[in-house]
Amino acid sequence: MHESIPQSSLSDSASPTTILIVDDTPQNIKVLGELLKQDYHIRAANSGERALHAADSDPRPDLILLDVMMPGMNGYEVLRHLRANGNTKNIPVIFITAMATAENEEFGLELGAVDYITKPFNPSIVLARVHTQLELKRARDRLANENDWLEREVARRMRENLLIQDLSVRALACLAEARDNETGQHIVRTQIYVDLLARNLAEHERFRDALAGPRLNMIVKAAPLHDLGKVGIPDAILLKPGRLTVEEFEIMKTHTTIGADAITKAMEQALAGADDAIEEIAGSAFAFLKVAREISLSHQEKWDGSGYPAGLAGDAIPVSARLMALADVFDALMTRRVYKPPMTLDETTKIILDGRGKHFDPAVVDAFVACRERFAEIAARYADPVTEHS
Repeated sequence: MHESIPQSSLSDSASPTTILIVDDTPQNIKVLGELLKQDYHIRAANSGERALHAADSDPRPDLILLDVMMPGMNGYEVLRHLRANGNTKNIPVIFITAMATAENEEFGLELGAVDYITKPFNPSIVLARVHTQLELKRARDRLANENDWLEREVARRMRENLLIQDLSVRALACLAEARDNETGQHIVRTQIYVDLLARNLAEHERFRDALAGPRLNMIVKAAPLHDLGKVGIPDAILLKPGRLTVEEFEIMKTHTTIGADAITKAMEQALAGADDAIEEIAGSAFAFLKVAREISLSHQEKWDGSGYPAGLAGDAIPVSARLMALADVFDALMTRRVYKPPMTLDETTKIILDGRGKHFDPAVVDAFVACRERFAEIAARYADPVTEHS
């Protein structure tokens, strides 16, 4: 037996509330069906196996009235199967029973039943308990729908915030690039080079912690800001078509601290007068800015301590800056400048290999060698257009 009992009136004709009655006694099904059909769409099953099939078939029931004592699969077994099925685990189940002992009720409630209706049926109690459980289910469904909407809205706003962050970073990087019009797509290429190096080193024992979780992506996203400080370098030095004097180079070197100081000042001003809630929300944004600051400040440091501005050496140089250093040099060597023609891949590779353990972290050079062909592909794909000026 597996059938639907017609109803004369629906509370919501567009999506009727469906109740599944499970009982091996036709008389019990008839009594309950007649009692409930005025307000609900009724389906019926006369065995545990058929009940499981009906519960997992459209239209799925909003509530199940389940007889405890049935031949074959009893009500307790049926409930266990319902709760184990992702499609039916949240359907409320009211047990129908002639056993009214506290032990039986406690056992059924522990399995996941929401209530009991005892035989013989009292119409007022049946209607009241069915109505109560359906109202509770509607409330749970509304809450679940609202939670789903909230989760989607939070995800949408997070994507929107990330996009704003990316656009802001790109705008700042392009501002610095606009001052130095020889670099072309330098920021695009170097960001991809940093990404290649970081992913190659992500499981390296010396780099694993520094590249764990969201930090790897932060480093990649912050890479375009490495030359932010060039906005503070005078045009006569920044755009000089030739080698810089010692004095000019000392001024050029300050682009590292100019950029880092600008990021530091931005963080301090953002926190000025902010309450604890704002500081908590700003946590991830500030973590990103800290990465950007260390790249801007330290990407000209060298593994042997001969770089600037602080003369850091070895592991004292932040991992993000070590990756940026190689990416920056590779791009400078491979790209035409007003003071030099572009080098070949082999020439560039030789210089980087010669800098292993001197200019560059040896492990970063090894990662470059492993990714060399990808570097060459990116250099070609995002090459600066050849102009008459070039």
